[in-house]
Amino acid sequence: MPTLAAVSRERHADKHWKRFVSYDFARQSSLAPLVAAEIPKAAMTMPLAFIRQGEGYVPVALMGLEPGKNLLVAPDGRWLGRYVPSVLRGYPFSLAKTESETLVLCIDEDSGLMSDSSEGEPFFNDEGAPAESLTQIKDFLQHIERKRGAPAIACTTLAEQDLIRPWPITLKGETGERQVEGVFQIDETALNQLSDDAFLSLRRTGALPLVYCQLLSMSHLAMLGELASAHARPPPQPTRPLGGFALPDDDLLQFDWNQSSAG
Repeated sequence: MPTLAAVSRERHADKHWKRFVSYDFARQSSLAPLVAAEIPKAAMTMPLAFIRQGEGYVPVALMGLEPGKNLLVAPDGRWLGRYVPSVLRGYPFSLAKTESETLVLCIDEDSGLMSDSSEGEPFFNDEGAPAESLTQIKDFLQHIERKRGAPAIACTTLAEQDLIRPWPITLKGETGERQVEGVFQIDETALNQLSDDAFLSLRRTGALPLVYCQLLSMSHLAMLGELASAHARPPPQPTRPLGGFALPDDDLLQFDWNQSSAG
């Protein structure tokens, strides 16, 4: 478990942080919650599903077929997909709620990206105010948090219409077959049988884009199966020294929402 600490002048005034260059931190994340703006882009590259959260459901990107295993992270830490969910892009920072429900900016102090030296970026400037980069991070994460409301409303409508059903995904292994548990999909048959009024309610709450994106994205499940097979094979022996790896073209720590790949 990461050691999250609220960013404060008392704790971090003399410290610096560095941007991540590897996705090792996401290696054990098989699911990533999505906000409305990124759902169409995520649906183009990976399977989307629903998971239960409290009394309702949330849309997620399916990045693995087993808990604790992200198939989109290569052994050397590269990202193997064409889209990175926004929830991963702010690392090592995240937002956490206090007892009074206030959101505060936190950093994973076990990330290896924070130091007492002058290497990296400062948390605070010489006047004691948050550095510009830190402000951008917080604005980015707060923007994501504000966008979570729309998918929640859409999922509530879908659940009321009884359109969210378990997704029967079967894994085949050396010990036989087993079912992936805890993931849900849109029931297309039930969708096609909705009355006109019920279908209109989906449009009014903005649920239709989520419905069609989830259904279309299911074709990417085969891609995860191929990645699972590739991960299971022993790595090839290099014939020459391996160089460094490059991140995808988009800046994954880009906190300007209009320029980021979350759209």
